[in-house]
Amino acid sequence: MFTRRRFLQASLAVPLVTRLGWSSRQRLLPVQVSLERVTRRLVGLRPYRPSGFVVRAQALDDKTVIHNYGHGGAGITMSWGTAQLAVELAWQGEEREFAVLGCGAVGLATARLLQRRGGKVTIYAKELPPATTSNIAGGQWGPASLSDPSRRTAAWNAQYERAAAFAWRAYQDLVGEEYGVSWLDNYRFHRQAAPGAGNDWEAQDAASFGPAQSPLPGYYARRFTTMMIQPSVYLPRMMQDVLLYGGRIEVREFADLAALSDLPEPVLINCTGLGSRELFDDPELIPIRGQLSILLPQPEIDYAYLSGGLYMFPRKDGIVLGGTYDKRDFSLEPDLEAERRILLGHQEIARALV
Repeated sequence: MFTRRRFLQASLAVPLVTRLGWSSRQRLLPVQVSLERVTRRLVGLRPYRPSGFVVRAQALDDKTVIHNYGHGGAGITMSWGTAQLAVELAWQGEEREFAVLGCGAVGLATARLLQRRGGKVTIYAKELPPATTSNIAGGQWGPASLSDPSRRTAAWNAQYERAAAFAWRAYQDLVGEEYGVSWLDNYRFHRQAAPGAGNDWEAQDAASFGPAQSPLPGYYARRFTTMMIQPSVYLPRMMQDVLLYGGRIEVREFADLAALSDLPEPVLINCTGLGSRELFDDPELIPIRGQLSILLPQPEIDYAYLSGGLYMFPRKDGIVLGGTYDKRDFSLEPDLEAERRILLGHQEIARALV
């Protein structure tokens, strides 16, 4: 897997610091959580495959299809990395005209990498930002709900390591207001002492706190620094880049594989996410429904947290509150009872931070 050793090598080996012995409690400003501050509700379907994302080639009549889908809750996180794997596969042939199916984070990164190599690209998509699943993502860089560990193979693990390392580095080149990418301190709160140092991707500038020093009294805490991507800024800018470098974007829906045969491009890169379940007959691909409540912005909140399935990400367009992972639920309607549970959980955290 994406081991801590390899992660630290890719990140110039920033040392891990454990600070359980600090005498003063760390302080964080609380989020103002209330139903009255909810500006909108977003529901999205994460394209999840228990055995992990797919990057492989398939012959389709006289065309070649390169699949790049099934990222679970890590589409934005892994987009540049799996796009790199797909582009390497697509570039093995002599054709240099490509159709990219899908205009979310994965499709846009794939298009840009093809253009950087000199390829001619047209994106075909049923929906464009801000109507894509990527627009509903929280935007934290972290491989969440990516696969079932018991279903992973050595070959898939190797792909994952390469893709995650590439994506981690690619986003660093985009940090700034222009693309809506920034570094942010994150806290993971848990009742029991963590059995290890945390997830491998949480190794950047990490520190651990006991219950007495934790920002959330009575909880153990782990602080790490990672990147946050604001979809409302990032996705439109990526679309602009595709067009700026000579690409085309066409709104088009494909009812079946026969409709793909009409495309003029000889190589198609499939980044349709959950749409691949029907279009390419992949029953292993299932939705994991996620629901977000967006609160009014609080510019003073300069950290994110995760706790018991709940998460809070501050963005310029609002405070993102989440905490639902409903497998095989295709509904896009907001669940008000689920929102109530999410708000109550975040209110409890906010009260404890005071």
